[in-house]
Amino acid sequence: MAGEILRHWYHLPPFPGFPPDLSQYPDMQRIARTVQTSIGAKSLMAVTGIALLLFVLVHMLGNLQIFSEPEKINGYAHFLHSLGPGLWIARIGLLVIFVAHVWAAVRTSRASREARQVDYAYKKKDLATSYAARTMLMSGIIVALFLAYHLMHFTLGWVDFAGSHVGKLPLYTLQDGTEVPDVYTMVIQGFQHPLTAITYVIANLVLALHLSHGAASLFQTLGLRNRENAATFTKLGLAVGAIVAIGNCSMPLAILFGIVG
Repeated sequence: MAGEILRHWYHLPPFPGFPPDLSQYPDMQRIARTVQTSIGAKSLMAVTGIALLLFVLVHMLGNLQIFSEPEKINGYAHFLHSLGPGLWIARIGLLVIFVAHVWAAVRTSRASREARQVDYAYKKKDLATSYAARTMLMSGIIVALFLAYHLMHFTLGWVDFAGSHVGKLPLYTLQDGTEVPDVYTMVIQGFQHPLTAITYVIANLVLALHLSHGAASLFQTLGLRNRENAATFTKLGLAVGAIVAIGNCSMPLAILFGIVG
């Protein structure tokens, strides 16, 4: 049954082995049925949102090492690549979480349009009518497109206006004598290109807008937000958005204006 639903949703032709038959796995069937409901999709979006938010913050902290000496960020990049298969397992896991988040968001948005309007147990103007709330789907799409560009830029080197791909960089010798690609130089050269820097700034402002509402609303989805603490969670969401905006935008702007590098 679940396989037929998946095939219907994605308009897939029948072919052996897909979608997988879950009839022999009752626990998986229950999970599949749960996420198909409105509450289940919202909960999945909230849980995956938390995981992605934590990744954004950790990723930002790692990248902020660009404000230190080259040894820091080059050593950090070398550590990540030294994880070998573990790094790719983490990347694949993040991809699965991201896809699940996008699917849940689309599912929730579609259900909201099709279903009759039902009020929450309380109404908060900032949650229901804020610009961030009204543009969540659009800002999410922009963030997804930026993520693809970011991966093609610094990770894969397919799109590189400044010619800073790691394959073209000299090696950097760490204090322990290990020669590694000079990631510090790659980032500096990348953000010295005005179009690249401005693209990153705009995209991260959109990301911050997305997170400012998402971080606040996920607590409501998980049943933690109520009339008494609504204002606190709203401020928390704004604080998260501000932290991400300041942290992620400070790097390309500092490099573009010659403060770093």
